[in-house]
Amino acid sequence: MSLGVRALLSVLVLVLAWFLWQWVAIERRRRDIAPTLPDLAIGFVTNFFDALGIGNFAPTTAAFKLLKRMPDEDIPGTLNAGHTLPVVAEGLIFIAAVSVDLTTLIGMLVAAVAGAWIGAGIVARLPRRAVQIGMGAALLIAAVLFLAANLHWLPGGGAALGLSGGALVFAVIANFVLGALMTLGIGLYAPCLILVSLLGMSPLAAFPIMMGSCALLMPVAGIRFIEARRYNLRASIALALGGIPAVLLAAYIVKSLPLVWLRWLVVLVVSYAALTMLSSARRPRPALAVE
Repeated sequence: MSLGVRALLSVLVLVLAWFLWQWVAIERRRRDIAPTLPDLAIGFVTNFFDALGIGNFAPTTAAFKLLKRMPDEDIPGTLNAGHTLPVVAEGLIFIAAVSVDLTTLIGMLVAAVAGAWIGAGIVARLPRRAVQIGMGAALLIAAVLFLAANLHWLPGGGAALGLSGGALVFAVIANFVLGALMTLGIGLYAPCLILVSLLGMSPLAAFPIMMGSCALLMPVAGIRFIEARRYNLRASIALALGGIPAVLLAAYIVKSLPLVWLRWLVVLVVSYAALTMLSSARRPRPALAVE
């Protein structure tokens, strides 16, 4: 393992420590933090398949929407705060295990964090209807990407482990945009995989890039949502507690599964949740009673 990779892993650990310290400092007076069994199950299942490359944002959003778990405007913050610990674990595992050009990796990671910082500040102030429309569109995009993966429409990629010149600049700018969109609930995995594959990189090289990007941007975005109180604390804790053992199980024991039927199921569930979210955005909010 090179010195640069070790330094990057150390940065990930420090960012996670900062995130946990900030989270505890902000919420230390709260007592309603006991996670529920359904939320723990959602955290376990979505992060198990996240470590295998499915992604956790769209399935978690669908589960929360179907269960009417929280107000729609609190879902993006809950995703970013709650999935942070499991995704950091994934980032540590795949950055250590998969070789990729360090300049490409660091450039794309920094861009994703910058995008998330800006995006979270905007999304945390959006009204409910704007969040519903944004997340509904995000879920539809996710469903299309899952459909494209099932039908083998996505690019196969090349063998390169890094980028240079204009291709690197384009990838950095694109990952900045993807980092900003993460804060609205649009998962970064599938778009990032498509991006690096179109640029001729090995699909395996996408794993440290996409998981490392999320591992760094989600603590930054998560804290902004936590500070704004635009998230559900109990659900976030459950996602974290349920997700960590799932990631370790998937990465070290299961390692791979035939996922095509799961992707078809996700297409159906996520499409239904997207239509429900957009339908909620169309319904007018009830008027306040005037005394």
